[in-house]
Amino acid sequence: MKLLAIEQDIPGVSAIHFTPQLKKAEAARVWELYQAGVFRELYFRQDAANAVLVLECADAESARIVLETLPLVKAGLIAFEIIPLIAYPGFSRLFVEENKEHELL
Repeated sequence: MKLLAIEQDIPGVSAIHFTPQLKKAEAARVWELYQAGVFRELYFRQDAANAVLVLECADAESARIVLETLPLVKAGLIAFEIIPLIAYPGFSRLFVEENKEHELL
């Protein structure tokens, strides 16, 4: 299952809490998860310093468990909103016959 994970700010946490050692450990763990095929895509928002991840996991609970292995999450510095995704089903509308389309409304 494909999931979107959006980093959430933790109140009271500032940049000073993100030590070089923690950031290096975070990068190493993210690399491991990327190499394992769990993290499929990694981004930062252009308008904020928040990570946006695309994960491949069995379900949202599995994604939560994986994200909890990140050093910054373990340290209580970041959290993630997890959003399960499904494929866009709208293309099927292109192939509905005209008379059946009216029946579906």
